[in-house]
Amino acid sequence: MNTATWSFDRGFQQLRLCEVDEVRTEIMAALGVTTNMSFLRRKAGKIEPKVGEARAVEEIFAKRGITDVWG
Repeated sequence: MNTATWSFDRGFQQLRLCEVDEVRTEIMAALGVTTNMSFLRRKAGKIEPKVGEARAVEEIFAKRGITDVWG
């Protein structure tokens, strides 16, 4: 699979500007990511998420009414 498959940038682009920092913090905590570079690599799909991580990302976006997250 290509990296775009695991990118959650599509979901990120649907956020309101006031939600971006909060969502980034939530996703970083859910994925156990501590650096901005690691977060950006995950967001770009360069690291394939585990099933539990993918569900956590989907739930974070779903709280904001975003269901089309990946790609």
